[in-house]
Amino acid sequence: MAASMRTFVRSLSLKNVCFSAVLRRSDCRCFSGAAEDRSTHFGFETVSETEKASKVYQVFENVAQKYDVMNDAMSLGIHRLWKDALLHVMHPQPGARLLDVAGGTGDIAFRFLEYVRSQQERQQRRAVSFQQTPSWRDVSDRYPDGGGAPESAVVVCDINKEMLKVGRQRADSRGVTTGLSWVVGDAEELPFNDDQFDLYTIAFGIRNVTHIDQALKEALRVLKPGGRFQCLEFSKVTNPVLERLYDVYSFQVIPVLGEVIAGDWKSYQYLVESIRKFPDQEEFQGLMEDSGFFCVQYFNLTGGVVALHSGFKL
Repeated sequence: MAASMRTFVRSLSLKNVCFSAVLRRSDCRCFSGAAEDRSTHFGFETVSETEKASKVYQVFENVAQKYDVMNDAMSLGIHRLWKDALLHVMHPQPGARLLDVAGGTGDIAFRFLEYVRSQQERQQRRAVSFQQTPSWRDVSDRYPDGGGAPESAVVVCDINKEMLKVGRQRADSRGVTTGLSWVVGDAEELPFNDDQFDLYTIAFGIRNVTHIDQALKEALRVLKPGGRFQCLEFSKVTNPVLERLYDVYSFQVIPVLGEVIAGDWKSYQYLVESIRKFPDQEEFQGLMEDSGFFCVQYFNLTGGVVALHSGFKL
């Protein structure tokens, strides 16, 4: 009888162990499946979030060397005016610190440094014209540490090393050696401490981010109180006639240009599709406000082909 009881207990214990193991395996499968099932869009294609990040990286790795040439070809050079508009609205002053995210080839960074330099020269000319050249005591009082006027600086942060490589090559060819840094980093998890920058820009990059809301929260985190966020992005065309022409041009011309100039049809097909999946002006304004930005507004450029979004951290 005792032997039979011991056999029954061992059998029951073994069943419990097996049942627990099944539960653990089941739990693991459910958790893993939930993670794998989280899907998003890659252009018009539905993919997992991990797959999108990999695909976007590959797109920009493929187009890096021809990226700036294709920008001129696709926009007929108008992208230069859009970026100039961003700088004029920003109106940075000497001493400002800018973080340019997804700015790999340096277009915004170079414009920023040139704009600040022009502001410095304008201030110097104005001082001379009004005969207000400061004395050594005025200068000393203004900069008690003796370090001179504060220098502006821009950090270009991009997740794609190939894009940054092109940016560094452009900086070398222009002779830009000071006030400019290049950092590999993810817009959703920026490698910077809180309250570091006066200005944050992201031009034609945020639509490629998997979690836009997380990128906006990171932008808010790294900005100083009073700092400004600006986003230049393709948006919703407001004129019906222009919208039809824009659609034809986007889907029938841009991928062909990508194939002819960059040897890459698929990457530019994705870029066109990603524009159509991005939130329109009002929706993106709402995302900015939900993330904690204040005084949020947008300006349509070229009939809404592009929108310039702006907001402040208070």
